[in-house]
Amino acid sequence: MSEMLTLTPAAASRVAAIAAKQDKAAILRLSVEGGGCSGFQYKFDLDDAAEPDDSVSETQGVKLVVDPVSLDLVSGSVVDFVESLGGAAFRVENPQAAAGCGCGSSFGI
Repeated sequence: MSEMLTLTPAAASRVAAIAAKQDKAAILRLSVEGGGCSGFQYKFDLDDAAEPDDSVSETQGVKLVVDPVSLDLVSGSVVDFVESLGGAAFRVENPQAAAGCGCGSSFGI
């Protein structure tokens, strides 16, 4: 399925660690909102459960869930967790993004 999203093992283990610390389920919700420097921005939240119409993928027991509206904008993406001198962050490698910004948290189509 081309609309599948992928959570890398690095991102999965980070979500699992955060969820364990907060005593929550290891479910990462990726959503897209208007805004950011390039038109759209990614938003990450821990969620208690997937909604019936969510797209769900799983890596190492950690679920990545996306609502249908956001899925149109991020289908085929890979969610990674990157640590660098600038800090640590979840990063979305979105094949649909025509433009991005330096911070990697917003994009344009």
